[in-house]
Amino acid sequence: MIRCTSFWLSLLAAFIPVVPLSAQQAKPKKAPNPAYAPIEDTAGLPRVLLIGDSISIGYTLAVREELKGKANVHRPATNCGPTTTGLSQIDKWLGEGKWDVIHFNFGLHDLKFVDDQGKNAPPDKGHPQVSAADYQKNLETLVARMKKTGAKLIFATTTPVPEGAQARIKGDEKKYNEIAVAVMKKNGVAIDDLYSFSLPQLAEIQLPANVHFKPEGSKVLAQQVAAEILNVLESK
Repeated sequence: MIRCTSFWLSLLAAFIPVVPLSAQQAKPKKAPNPAYAPIEDTAGLPRVLLIGDSISIGYTLAVREELKGKANVHRPATNCGPTTTGLSQIDKWLGEGKWDVIHFNFGLHDLKFVDDQGKNAPPDKGHPQVSAADYQKNLETLVARMKKTGAKLIFATTTPVPEGAQARIKGDEKKYNEIAVAVMKKNGVAIDDLYSFSLPQLAEIQLPANVHFKPEGSKVLAQQVAAEILNVLESK
């Protein structure tokens, strides 16, 4: 009887997968990005909304610090991506509250090359996520929607794409910026030229072969963004 039991236990064990101890351990949850933390407004201060991709996520906390005691600085708790995402999410991002200033950017994700499944792709094996023509139309629609809030709008030009950046071609940002600037001028939207501001100091503030910025680089961008926001607030 003992032998029979041992046989069946051995047979059963052969069909039970062995899970490594490391896989059995629960993966630690990734801490939420502090830039996404909800902001409790200080009464009497103007309300500012930052809309943008990971570049703006990088400078959000520093902008809040720069404008501490001067403005309540909010942002959507997400990477705002290309203009196509903006079209589907803008109402959610704007919410029901009143905004005094909206500082926004779209571009790096629009000009990014993707394959037919929407995944990052080398330029020779993909296509821009949003064509130049659609980028223009989408910006027109987004500006019209944001204008309805009564807020002062500031468009930040797309920062430089360095040589070797993944799924992007150096120089495409110039073409998309030209389109965006034309749309903004047509609609009377202020322009925060982060492209021209960052270009002379890229070696010091941007990561090599990467569209993203060093932590100190994001702080440099934040100083420029905060200054532009203050200029608009003081002119209201």
